[in-house]
Amino acid sequence: MEMGKAGWYVVHTYSSYENKVKVNLEKVIENRGLEELIQEVAVPLEEVIERKSDGTEKIVLRKKFPGYVLVKMVLTEETWYIVRNIRGCTGFVGAKSNSPVPLTDEEVRAMGIRDTKPTIDISVGESVTIVSGPMKDFAGTIKEVHEEKRKIKVEVLMFGRETIAEMDFDQVEKIR
Repeated sequence: MEMGKAGWYVVHTYSSYENKVKVNLEKVIENRGLEELIQEVAVPLEEVIERKSDGTEKIVLRKKFPGYVLVKMVLTEETWYIVRNIRGCTGFVGAKSNSPVPLTDEEVRAMGIRDTKPTIDISVGESVTIVSGPMKDFAGTIKEVHEEKRKIKVEVLMFGRETIAEMDFDQVEKIR
């Protein structure tokens, strides 16, 4: 079987099930060895300033597209069936019967999706600065690097104690 090109597909989920769908789909991908066919599952987040009634402001991460999960995959009957039948998933957006339509390159760019997997030139023990997310501007030390998941574990000093935080590659920069 010749593999087609992977495309980004939008999957509709039950309300507040986005992260459950992502986690369950990632487990199925890992258990069945489908990393080549279903390459990435994303729940895009954005930083939003939340104003409290007492006038204080707080930066929080909010889902950019509530009720939707983005999946980069090669569309086959197997991948369609697996994604479609994940608990909490109601189907593909733009699907006519069994043939969902991938996002165009223009739509992918407009949604702010990076279509290249970030790589990182970093190893355990090196120092980094966190450049995005709730721990932005904190410095830390790399404790683990997971190339296949594009995640790293960073030890950060917070409130006088060491805390391990899992980050995406693009959330940190090496301190030179």
